[in-house]
Amino acid sequence: MIIAIDGPAASGKGTLACRIARHFGLAWLDTGLLYRAVARDVRAAGHSLEDALAAAAAARALDPATLDDPALRGPGAGDAASIVARIAEVRAALLEFQRAFAHRPSGAVLDGRDIGTVVCPDADVKIFVTATPEVRAQRRYQERKNRGESVTYEAVLEDIRRRDERDAGREAAPMQQARDAVLLDTSDLDIEAAFDTAVGVISRKVGQRGHP
Repeated sequence: MIIAIDGPAASGKGTLACRIARHFGLAWLDTGLLYRAVARDVRAAGHSLEDALAAAAAARALDPATLDDPALRGPGAGDAASIVARIAEVRAALLEFQRAFAHRPSGAVLDGRDIGTVVCPDADVKIFVTATPEVRAQRRYQERKNRGESVTYEAVLEDIRRRDERDAGREAAPMQQARDAVLLDTSDLDIEAAFDTAVGVISRKVGQRGHP
């Protein structure tokens, strides 16, 4: 069983995908980490994030064993990732790894922005998780504040809106809801309610398709 979880930054899709994977006993891949790692490696090599050749080379040489690097979840990593993610050659280089992960015999949960549309259009279940920019900004602001970072809500909201525009407007695999994806708006839901809703969606879909 392949479960595709898509959505914009700070929508809660990563937390939801992790819990869903544990609940159903499936492997989980946060595909955003792949692009964060590419951005990290491009910078480490002394290149600009806008350098398509350097970014594509970094994507082809990416070592999945480095995805547990704490720096990938640090400040600025997400924004850097959305810059290299616009490069078609980077997306092409990472596509095979993502599809191989998804099609493992035991199944998998993948979260990102183009899982249901590009990476796994054949996914058994597709969920597009979203929330208003203001709610997402508040969540990210609180998260960063709890880590001791000096940040303002207004700056986080601006960052969220900039990333949304960049992710949805890029030519290569833009962020969008797959036609057969279930929309899950978490603006007024806590993680427990969102999880319960998602599990209900998955259980119904799986039951309809006759999976064990």
